Amino acid sequence: MSNRNEHDDFEMAAEYDFSDGIRGRFFHPKKKSTTIRLDEDLILFFKKKASEKKIGYQSLVNAALREYVHDHSVE
Repeated sequence: MSNRNEHDDFEMAAEYDFSDGIRGRFFHPKKKSTTIRLDEDLILFFKKKASEKKIGYQSLVNAALREYVHDHSVE
């Protein structure tokens, strides 16, 4: 068991160098439940791909939408 006093002496440095950091590495967006109506062929496509990759089809839809947003965002 660790002694709590060991961690009480920690002080933050005045500055940290994040130049080699990776943006978003530990960020996981929160999921929000919503209802959308999709064409049946799209649902079947994503469910088939998801089954092949052994992941959820909603995760694939999220990835496709995120890629679209990334490709079409104004920088």
